[in-house]
Amino acid sequence: MKCHALTVAAVLALAGCGQADPAAPSTAEAPPVAASSVRPAIATSVPATSAAETMARYDGYGDLRFGMDEASFDKASSNKASSNTAWGGELKGVQEQGSTCFYKTPTGAKSPRDVAFMFEAGHFVRYDVGSAKELAPGGGKVGMDEAQIRALYGTHVAAQPHKYVDGAKYLRIAAPQGDGVLLFETDEHGKVTRWRVGVPPQVDYVEGCS
Repeated sequence: MKCHALTVAAVLALAGCGQADPAAPSTAEAPPVAASSVRPAIATSVPATSAAETMARYDGYGDLRFGMDEASFDKASSNKASSNTAWGGELKGVQEQGSTCFYKTPTGAKSPRDVAFMFEAGHFVRYDVGSAKELAPGGGKVGMDEAQIRALYGTHVAAQPHKYVDGAKYLRIAAPQGDGVLLFETDEHGKVTRWRVGVPPQVDYVEGCS
């Protein structure tokens, strides 16, 4: 009996000196991840530009939305509470008899090429910009080269040859949502000379209303 008691005691002592219970939680910390092994997220959407930077939008300009009829457009653009303050709400331009398409331009614009709003069949469908002061949706502007436009808009840029100028292009970017399209026009040196935003088919008219 004495030998049996010693054997049991020895077994208990050895068990006390054994390895930790595998069910017990581990206190070891995971090794740190090297910063160089973390891949940055890749942006896949068309870049947006905040309203504070520009009033140009894929679906219109400021408070003016594509699809508005002329009366609604005039009312919104002349509203003193409107964000469309670039021209003070005053526009000029009327539809000629026998024509379904025409432009309205701000009375204070130095040239109709600076900014103009296209109407067809009585509705606002497009606007054209030729001034470097205005930013397009996503940050593009007159004076940038094709490489800068591609850096901003990535794989969303679809290049098309210019209809009249050898080496010049149209750089077309479809909006991330909706029917709006942004289109940059370059010269033969790859520099943006104008851009426009509108809905098809009017945004693709290469000669304004024709």
